[in-house]
Amino acid sequence: MLSFVQGYIERIKQVLSRIDPQEIVDIIQALERCHAASGRIFVMGNGGSAATASHMANDLAVGLKLRGIRQFDVESLGDNVSVCTAIANDTGYENIFSTQLEGRLKPEDLLIGISCSGNSPNIVKAVKYAKSIGTPVVGLTGFDGGELRKDADHVFHVATEKGDYGVVEDLHMMVDHVIFSYYQHLQSSAELKDVG
Repeated sequence: MLSFVQGYIERIKQVLSRIDPQEIVDIIQALERCHAASGRIFVMGNGGSAATASHMANDLAVGLKLRGIRQFDVESLGDNVSVCTAIANDTGYENIFSTQLEGRLKPEDLLIGISCSGNSPNIVKAVKYAKSIGTPVVGLTGFDGGELRKDADHVFHVATEKGDYGVVEDLHMMVDHVIFSYYQHLQSSAELKDVG
C-alpha cells in the first residue's frame, strides 16, 4: 500500500517536471483578453473534468469577485442538470455543450474544454462550433491530447499513458489553482505598493 502511494506521488512529480509553465501563462493572457473585451468564459468537461469545470467557474467568477480582485463572467456548461439531460435525451449526449453555445457564443468570448483524452464527442463538437465563429479555445488535455489538443488555440497538456486519469485530472485542477493564486498575488502586490 505504501509503495503504491509513493509511486503515485512519484508519477505526479515526474509528469509535473515536464509541464511547460508558459502554457498556463498563455491561458491567463487569454482570460485577460476575454475580460478586456467584456466577453464571457464558458467551461466544459465530463465526469471528473465536469467537477474541475465547476470548480474553475467558482474560483474565477465567485472567488475572485468576493475578494475584489477580478469580475470574470464564467459559466460551467455542465452545471444545469435539467438542460444537459434534456438535450441528451432529445438530441444526443454529443450535443449537450454545442447546443447551449449556439446563438450565445461570441467571438470575444472564451471556451475552455477539459478532457483527459481530448476526444470526447461533446467537447470536440462544441470546440468545432467555437472555431467556426472565431471564438478562441483553451484546451486542458492528457494522454496524447486527442482532437482537443489539435484544435485548441491555447493548450495545457499533461502527457501521460492512456488511462492515467488521476494524474491528468490532478494537474488540470492545479491549473485552476495556479490561475486563482496568480490573481491573489497580483492583489497582494498592488496592496503592498499602495502601502509603500
